[in-house]
Amino acid sequence: MEKRRFKFSASSTDLHFAAGFSALKKITDPKASILITDENVFRAHAKKMKGWNTIVLKPGEEFKVQSTVDAVIEQLIAMEADRKTTLVGVGGGVITDLTGYVASVYMRGLRFGFVPTSILGLVDASIGGKNGIDIGIYKNMVGVIRQPDFILHDMQFLNSLPTSEWENGFAEIIKHACIKDSRMFAALEASSLKQYQSRKTAICQMVQQNAMIKLRVVQQDEFEKGDRRLLNFGHTLGHALETQYELLHGQAIAIGMTYACHISEQLCGFKQTEQVVNLLSKYNLPTYATFDRQKVFEVLKMDKKRERKEMNYVLLEKIGKGVVKTIPLSQLEKIITRL
Repeated sequence: MEKRRFKFSASSTDLHFAAGFSALKKITDPKASILITDENVFRAHAKKMKGWNTIVLKPGEEFKVQSTVDAVIEQLIAMEADRKTTLVGVGGGVITDLTGYVASVYMRGLRFGFVPTSILGLVDASIGGKNGIDIGIYKNMVGVIRQPDFILHDMQFLNSLPTSEWENGFAEIIKHACIKDSRMFAALEASSLKQYQSRKTAICQMVQQNAMIKLRVVQQDEFEKGDRRLLNFGHTLGHALETQYELLHGQAIAIGMTYACHISEQLCGFKQTEQVVNLLSKYNLPTYATFDRQKVFEVLKMDKKRERKEMNYVLLEKIGKGVVKTIPLSQLEKIITRL
C-alpha cells in the first residue's frame, strides 16, 4: 500500500493506492464509522463489510436526489450518529457524491472518506471534493466542494465490475488524455479494454496516473475558477444528454466529447476529431447520436459553467491540450442546433 497526502485550501486528503479493504480499519474505527453503499456492491462484497455499520441504498443515478439524502439522514439519526462519526462511501460515483454531500450537511459536517469501487469512481468521482445531488433533469445542481479525509483504492472491487462499467469509466480516462496527456492518449490507442481488464498492473498504473492528473488540477484550482474547468470536457453537452436520454455517465460524456471536438474545429482549428472518435469507439463508447438539439440546449444553458449570457465551454486545441472558450449563449445555441 502506498499512501500519499494531498493538501488543499482548508484540509488534506490521504490517498491510499493499491490497498486492501482490510486497511480501512487502520484509517477509521469501525465502531465510530458508518459505511454507505448500494445494493449491487453490497451483494457482491458483503463479506468485506462484515462488522461495519452499513447503510445500503438502491443503485443508480435516479436515486442521487434529495429524497435519498433525507432517507440517509433519518437512518443516521436512528443509528445515533454524532459529530465524531465518520461516513465512508463504498461504491461508484453516485455513492461517493451522496456520501460526501450527506457528510457535509449532517450536523453541519462529519469526517468522511471514500472506497471507490468502479473505474469512474477511482479516476474521477471520488477525487476533488465535489459532492452533490441532481434536481430533476439538472445534474449536480445542488452540492458542496469539500474534500474527503481519505480515499482508499482496493482494486479487487473491479473483479465484480461489469464490462459496461469499465467502458463507462474509460470515458473519463480518455477525457484526461484529451485535455492533459497526449502520451496517455497514444498508450490508450496502443492498448484495449480487454488488455486493461486482464492485466492488473496495467490498470493499477492507469488508475494512479489518472488520479494524479485530477488531483494536481484540483490542488491548483480547488474551486473551479480556472484550470479545473478543463475537467468538464464533454460534460456540458454530456450532462444535458445524460439526464434526458437515461444514458450512463460515460456514454453521455463520450457523445459530449465527440461534439466538443467538432465545435473545437470551428473555434480552435482542431484537426484530430477522427482520432478522438476512433479511440472512443475502440473502448466501446458511443460517439454520434440522434437527439433533439433544441430540447437539449434548453437544459444545457442552465449548466453551472454558465455566467450570465455566456458559457465557459471546454474545447481542444490539440490532443493533450484543452482550453476554455467563453461562448455567448446565442452563438452556442446556433452551434448546437446545427451540429
